[in-house]
Amino acid sequence: MATSSSKAAADKSSQQGFVYLPLIAGWLVPGAGHFLIGKRVRGALITASIICMFALGLAMHGKIYTNGGDILDLLGLLGDLGNGALYLISRIAGLGADPVQFTTGDYGSKFIVVAGLLNVMSAVDAHNLRTGRKAS
Repeated sequence: MATSSSKAAADKSSQQGFVYLPLIAGWLVPGAGHFLIGKRVRGALITASIICMFALGLAMHGKIYTNGGDILDLLGLLGDLGNGALYLISRIAGLGADPVQFTTGDYGSKFIVVAGLLNVMSAVDAHNLRTGRKAS
């Protein structure tokens, strides 16, 4: 029979390892943090929603922020950086570099920023699940 102290030791040993891996992986690739901790359905939903929001933002000719000239551009850049690898790939491919010329482009820019913020939230959620701060 296991005592409560041996159960606590077993729980602590299961939490050892690099606990920031789901956070970093979840930021780089949307949903990867949840896949790493075994939450496959949640990871698939997060992956689909973030990639669709990012793609819809680009389809609406949204702008991807590249510099923080003023405070609003800086906030947009921080939101875009939340997309992780999607941001890097789009910058390398030159997507979203054109200035916004249509009203839908402004909405597209907001879609891209919100996708980044959602990605950061999901990466933190994966980290909290991994560390046991949040129950599944």
